Amino acid sequence: MKFPATFALLSIAALSLASAVYAQDPHAGHNTPMQQPAAPAAQRNPNLPPDNEAAKEQLAKSPRHGEWVDVKTAGGPAINSFVIYPERKDKAPVVIVVHDIGGMSDWIRGIGDQLAKEGFIAIVPDLLSGKGPNGGGTASLGDQVGQTIRALTPDELKTRLDAVMAYGKALPSSNGKTGTIGFCWGGGTVFNYALNQPAVNATASYYGPMPTDAAAYEKAKSPILGLYGGNDNRVNANIPVAEAELKKHGVSYSPNIFEGAGHGFLRNQSAQDGANLKAVQQAWPKTLGFLRQYTDGGSNKSQ
Repeated sequence: MKFPATFALLSIAALSLASAVYAQDPHAGHNTPMQQPAAPAAQRNPNLPPDNEAAKEQLAKSPRHGEWVDVKTAGGPAINSFVIYPERKDKAPVVIVVHDIGGMSDWIRGIGDQLAKEGFIAIVPDLLSGKGPNGGGTASLGDQVGQTIRALTPDELKTRLDAVMAYGKALPSSNGKTGTIGFCWGGGTVFNYALNQPAVNATASYYGPMPTDAAAYEKAKSPILGLYGGNDNRVNANIPVAEAELKKHGVSYSPNIFEGAGHGFLRNQSAQDGANLKAVQQAWPKTLGFLRQYTDGGSNKSQ
């Protein structure tokens, strides 16, 4: 006769324990009707270039025409390049987009697509073309990409970039003007190219090293925009040398340092506690304005 009472007491205790556990569990009730929905993830600003994570999606969804071409060189291997055209009614300037030390990637092609969105014909060359097994480029080199890219000589790079520039100038939709933009290793590459190729109309160098030898600046004529992270003194320490030498030769050089940002801030926009993204937000409009000033003479913009 005592069993029902005991059972009732045990049931009440179990319910009390369950209520206590439920109250202490910070995740309890996440599936109840009263729970507020999680805030949606912040959308990327479409007027800024993609970071490493967003580039593949941008390429997949881009309405702009992109195609792979082989740019012939004099006596050397063809330079496999990705070309993206803007949607505009008049002729457009060409911007050569030079990859970082990692070689050809979706990210650097995404930068090209963003430039095409802004009205430029973007040509993204794989400067490792012909350096891999069986004449391949970046994709064929595996973990030898860095070692191989460091072996490219200045003369070899100039020959390859000269061929890409000639290809761009010959495009029927080109206005005949050429800008260059590069990042990290590519930033140093376009900086040196500008010092040795006066036909370049404008160069935007993102955190690229610059020469310290005064003789390297003797042929300089092309205007250069420099964009640097504040926490990148390995590169920034040589800005005064570049300023002094380019001023000596009457060449426009505008270095911009973005406080708190690190090296590679445009590819890694989420790092440095927001400083990298802030740097991108400031650097990209400067880049577009600079390129338009020297190659387009207007503000035509593709969509």
